[in-house]
Amino acid sequence: MPRVKVHIKAPTLFFTDLRVRITDLNYGNHLANDKVLSMIHEARVRFFNELGYGETDIEGLGIIMSDAEIEYKNQGFYNDLIRIEIAIDNFHKKGFDFFYKLENTHTGKIIARIKTAIIFFDYNMQKPSVIPQNFLAKIETLRQNVQ
Repeated sequence: MPRVKVHIKAPTLFFTDLRVRITDLNYGNHLANDKVLSMIHEARVRFFNELGYGETDIEGLGIIMSDAEIEYKNQGFYNDLIRIEIAIDNFHKKGFDFFYKLENTHTGKIIARIKTAIIFFDYNMQKPSVIPQNFLAKIETLRQNVQ
């Protein structure tokens, strides 16, 4: 079976730094694979907050992560400062893909590349929903500002 390869083609729209905590380590004394998902979740929340949203209220809708692909590249260790860059691509009627690059700010080594598929979801109706136009406009403005 071929290894997962996450290719990030879209420009970085946002970044944030997170420090690896002692509770983020596994028995190998390095960053645990499940904590990588926790870190990108925190980064995604910070990104939405920067846009004036929360994950459960983006123009009245929430989101659901429908899949995740993680390409691990290097280990992370206690107290490492990790920069998480976020890009967005592959838009369709009801969602898009988030792309994340985790990089050690001291060594420059890439820790992981991740893709998560996001679907907009109406929690009141319990069904997927179309991406809100106001959200798309904010993303387009961000994309124009970084190019």
